[in-house]
Amino acid sequence: MFSLTTIPHIARNARRFKEIIGVLAKYGLVEFLAFTDSSFLKDILTSPAGTSLTSLRREERLRLALSELGAACIQVGQILSTRTDLVGPEVAAELSKLRADTPPDPPQVVRATIEAELGAPTETIFTTFESAPIASASIGQVHRATLSDGTAVVVKVRHAGIEEQVRADLDILMGLAELAERGIVQLRLYQPLAVAAEMRRIILHELDFVREERNLRHFAANFAAEPRVVFPGTFPIHSSRRVLIMEELVGESVAAVAATPPSPEENARRTRLARTTADIFLEMIFRDSFFHADPHPGNILILPGDRIGLLDCGMVGRLDGRTRRTLEDALLAVVEGDPEGLTEQVMRLGRLPPGLDRDALRADVEEFVADYANQAIGDFDLTGALSDVAALVRRHGILLPPTVAHLIKVFVVLEGASRALHPGFSLIEVIAPYATKIIARRFSPTELLGKLKRSYRDWNGLIEAFPRDAAEILRRAREGRLDVHLVHRGLDTTVNRLVYGIISAALFVGSCQVLASRVPPLLFDISLFGALGCLGAILLGWRLLRAVKRSGDLDIRA
Repeated sequence: MFSLTTIPHIARNARRFKEIIGVLAKYGLVEFLAFTDSSFLKDILTSPAGTSLTSLRREERLRLALSELGAACIQVGQILSTRTDLVGPEVAAELSKLRADTPPDPPQVVRATIEAELGAPTETIFTTFESAPIASASIGQVHRATLSDGTAVVVKVRHAGIEEQVRADLDILMGLAELAERGIVQLRLYQPLAVAAEMRRIILHELDFVREERNLRHFAANFAAEPRVVFPGTFPIHSSRRVLIMEELVGESVAAVAATPPSPEENARRTRLARTTADIFLEMIFRDSFFHADPHPGNILILPGDRIGLLDCGMVGRLDGRTRRTLEDALLAVVEGDPEGLTEQVMRLGRLPPGLDRDALRADVEEFVADYANQAIGDFDLTGALSDVAALVRRHGILLPPTVAHLIKVFVVLEGASRALHPGFSLIEVIAPYATKIIARRFSPTELLGKLKRSYRDWNGLIEAFPRDAAEILRRAREGRLDVHLVHRGLDTTVNRLVYGIISAALFVGSCQVLASRVPPLLFDISLFGALGCLGAILLGWRLLRAVKRSGDLDIRA
């Protein structure tokens, strides 16, 4: 037992922490404090009737509690909904329902924020500015406006005071993660501090609208030659950390389109739109390694000319080269029905727990491949397959990198958005051809030239260093100063067992000679020392045999 007040993150934000505990207690979600000294909170850890709430737990109550606690907790819940490998499928499914409809700031507060950030009154920046927001989420709210040159824009303004509240909540999150890492041995495998730090990084990035503006320009540059997709244009001069001005995209959201029953002609159109949307996201992932991480139907617009408009680029994912190649190899293994290859890629992707049963993992992967490899592409349940993969890695204690966990969630949400347009749409039909593209790209002249350039520095360094190092080795050999250091790992155990066996054998042989010579003192006409020596040798030999049988170290100090 230790006191919560020893955690600096919690002690600095004691008032907010008590508020959080109060809300969690209201929903019966305080069992995580059962292992610590929570005496200073005993007045809020019981119901009005005095009944303890520490034994209750419900996924829906968790979602409602996070919604009530505000922006940071909602963001944490949304991120955790992508981490099926951490929280399990039931909790992840419930947290994926989190949506924030936050009351907007008053118009005068919004105008004050804009003027403070942009250094000019709203009247000089905009010819029109609608005081009523068109949307208000956990981080900010959005208003329509018109720039002085007549350009129709939307203005995203961060809620006043939200950064201070979010930082305090994230500070508490870090404290609770530290508490979990200290006090719950079973959670150390999941690195709660590292996970909390990653969530903190993601949420603080979303608070910074300069990053979102940069993400929009990055996406626009990547798809400059693709007329089927549009990202809102930005105005860096009129943007800051708390205010983001973007070109207004006029169209219908996928959610709105899906709510209307389609005609046969409209059904064919929606099928094309669903495929286009899937193509765009797969290009982001497999071509650019930089992808929109929140493709829910409200963030995808259908623009005139059947173009796709993508909004809300605050949450993005990036794949490093190694992770992308491993994911591609996993995809190729699934397409080829290769369980051995898929097992190898799963182990490369995740952080493996100590004592991983590789044979059991391989058996589970073989069963997974057998279940899905023979399904017709049109009937392939990608969401079910990804859920099974997440359950598989969680069952074996494998911790996925955050980007990979987000990517799995992106595929699931993307398939849902595509099926909202066309219920019979199969995302795997669009993914499958990428196996051929991956192979073609890896053997393309451009890719081979890139590999050659990346390896040039290593080979160049080796060639430059080799003559000098070889000359140094020869010089030391001539002077008789060449030392070779050998480290025998595990040799101590073998030597210990050998010495132990020799001692046991010598003791047994010597004791038998004492017995045969009937060396006094005698007990029942048997040499007492000889009998004790034989008994000791038998016990030592039995211990040695047991150690060998278990293939463990023989610690003679035990």
